Amino acid sequence: MKLEKVRRILKKIKNPTKLQFTIGFFVVVALLWGVRYLTRSNPQDTVEEPTTLSATHHRIRGVANYKVEFPDSQRVQIVAAERWGVLPVQNREDAEKRKKELVYVGESPYWHVDRLSSSIPYLVPRAATLLQDIGQAFYDSLYNKGIPFNQLIVTSILRSMDDVAKLQRHNPNATERSCHLFGTTIDICYNRYHPVTRPVRDDTLKWVLSEVLRDKRNEGRCYIKYEVKQGCFHMTVR
Repeated sequence: MKLEKVRRILKKIKNPTKLQFTIGFFVVVALLWGVRYLTRSNPQDTVEEPTTLSATHHRIRGVANYKVEFPDSQRVQIVAAERWGVLPVQNREDAEKRKKELVYVGESPYWHVDRLSSSIPYLVPRAATLLQDIGQAFYDSLYNKGIPFNQLIVTSILRSMDDVAKLQRHNPNATERSCHLFGTTIDICYNRYHPVTRPVRDDTLKWVLSEVLRDKRNEGRCYIKYEVKQGCFHMTVR
């Protein structure tokens, strides 16, 4: 089963409300469970690794060096954040009042939002489109490589001024002018994923994700920094 039904559902909603997001999410999850039922060969199977791929599946190549492929620092990303982003929001209530500027990205068939302690699930439309395109390309790549579907995990999105102040109390090195203040910046975890059909080794999924992100960066869609300590790809829309 291809992903055309997923695409058609998501393309109908450009700036979804929370209710639309929730309805769309459960509809597409039902489709994905259908994929799981139709494609499983043995209910007792657990992890299937793509160690040998048939001629119809694409090879996993990854990237040669994560730090070289994804070098874009705060100094580079903040310029794009200030260009494409909103004025920083004070808190969650302020974000709720500015729905014309921001898109709710709480859940999706393509990604799972981690429990957010220092950010809230809103992005400017340009960044929300980037996140959706990354998720779609990731699923397409998994399908073409014969790898079970796993959702990306988003660990940080829009930070309010209150969030930044709270972070600085616990971490004096936290920057006051964070790219996350502008609704343009996303952190995607590279060492954890959310299984939809069956679990897969995290390094396998990291290789696939790195290919997708390299392509998006080379297309001029975003700046990306490979964060070692945080265990994520930190990216800002261009």
